[in-house]
Amino acid sequence: MSVVVSEVSAMKQTISSIKKALENGICAAKPYPYWQLAGLFPEAILRELQTLSFPHFDYSDGYGARNVYDKYRHYFNKDNNKKHYALGVVAEAFQSSDVVKAVESHFKVNLSGTYLRIEFTQDTDGFWLKPHTDIGAKLFTMLIYLSDGPGHDLLGTDIYASPSEHVGSSVALPNHAMAFVPSDKTWHGFEKRSIQGVRKTAIVNYVTADWRARHELAFPESPV
Repeated sequence: MSVVVSEVSAMKQTISSIKKALENGICAAKPYPYWQLAGLFPEAILRELQTLSFPHFDYSDGYGARNVYDKYRHYFNKDNNKKHYALGVVAEAFQSSDVVKAVESHFKVNLSGTYLRIEFTQDTDGFWLKPHTDIGAKLFTMLIYLSDGPGHDLLGTDIYASPSEHVGSSVALPNHAMAFVPSDKTWHGFEKRSIQGVRKTAIVNYVTADWRARHELAFPESPV
């Protein structure tokens, strides 16, 4: 019973912290609207996420796209959420009507009928990601920075006005995030630069029912 109570308490705290982060978020208008958020997770959940480690790819021969490494990609899905306490708590929080409504209200987006997809990324030296937009099945994107290794605060998502015009990068302190509603202007990626250790992030998306890789979804039978 104590475990159940603890999980319920942790989920409530996580819902509260996500909503507070949204309320206190700072919006940048250029080159497209995106938000800088802080304090997404309670400290205990953050620490659990920081200590998680899955088998990951050696990016010494990086290709600039994550789908090349599908075998080494990991998600807050049904199996992992059962095995890892923090993954389950975070997934339940983002699935909750409280957080969904807060996201819809804050970002002026309709998430009705969408499904929650959260990827746990582990990027190592050599990783890079070409500029891209998330238009299509992704209706919302939030990149939450988890790791606190040397220089990891400088490893934020790179922001572009166009595929060839880099304008800066987001703040990547632990428990901070960048969020936006995908459009044909939301160019982002990751410029290749030195990564000491493992750069860990949680990439949150709400995706349409057209999403084919159902094993990636947190609740594949339950839209938000």
